[in-house]
Amino acid sequence: MGLTPRAAERVSREAANLPFDMAARSVNADWGTQYDGKQIQRWGEHYGRKIAAAQERERRAFAKGKSPAGPENGPQVLAVGMDGGRVQEREKDQQTQSRWHEDKVLTVSSYIKGPPKEAGGDPEPVRQVTSYVGTMGGSVKFGQLARVEAERRGIRQAAEVVVIGDGASWIDTIAGEHFGCHERIIDYYHVSERLEACARAVEPADEAKRKRVAERLTGNLYEGKVGLVIRWIQEKAQAVGAVRETDPEGHPRRVLWENLGYVRRHQGQMDYPRYRARGWPIGSGVVESGVKLFNKRVKGTEQFWNEDGAESILALRALNLSQDGRWDHYWLCGQLLRGAA
Repeated sequence: MGLTPRAAERVSREAANLPFDMAARSVNADWGTQYDGKQIQRWGEHYGRKIAAAQERERRAFAKGKSPAGPENGPQVLAVGMDGGRVQEREKDQQTQSRWHEDKVLTVSSYIKGPPKEAGGDPEPVRQVTSYVGTMGGSVKFGQLARVEAERRGIRQAAEVVVIGDGASWIDTIAGEHFGCHERIIDYYHVSERLEACARAVEPADEAKRKRVAERLTGNLYEGKVGLVIRWIQEKAQAVGAVRETDPEGHPRRVLWENLGYVRRHQGQMDYPRYRARGWPIGSGVVESGVKLFNKRVKGTEQFWNEDGAESILALRALNLSQDGRWDHYWLCGQLLRGAA
């Protein structure tokens, strides 16, 4: 590609963090060059494809039974988070006629616990290091990539492992297939938002009363009284009757019945008092923040991608965002440049 190793790292870093035109301006200001955004895009996607190709080789090796070695000393707690973002592609989906497609984001975070409450401390866990994976691939590919990254971060060496998400069906599937023997936690704050929607459905006109209802529901949830929450939603849902086909999205009947089913389905993953006592995180804020970090680079009404280009930049950005020094290690070891044209 005609770049020195240091120049290739700089161009890749700019492409991972900025739209291509802005990245070109940044490089030109420092180097006195006149590159345009298209040239930065070609370089960034070239190096990003190499990273994505390395991930794909690891994924295929995993499918054949070979996983990366984890660290010698595992973390106290390893938390695996999964969520989805949005990327606008150039071509419309033939079925939905939408250009918006989902990219899937993984975070793997190590934590240390605070002293237990009986010792006069706060068991709130302290996050140490987070690594990221982002892909346009489907659930099968993402699930395998997720397990590979968890292996690398020490899922076998960790004292405790938790999997956190919002309860989306594709996350449930991956959690069951690749993390089935580990504790599953439904994000407390996501459930709280659902309960606030239920309170709004029941008390649409009285803001003060709606707030009191929501506080009571989320308080019961936090204290582990999920049975009380279910009974309240069920009572209100039965009072308004069954959902009708003509009910639009957001209608009180739909809100109540859908959330009743959601809380019932995930009740066993909402034991928040026990999770807190163990010093585990109860929210998926890390992965939600991760989605925003990826969205900041690839999402925007003015940004249109083909899938290969989006995949390459997601791989590049994940490498750059990860907090375990892999970006520097990757470039210093020359892995990216071996065989580069």
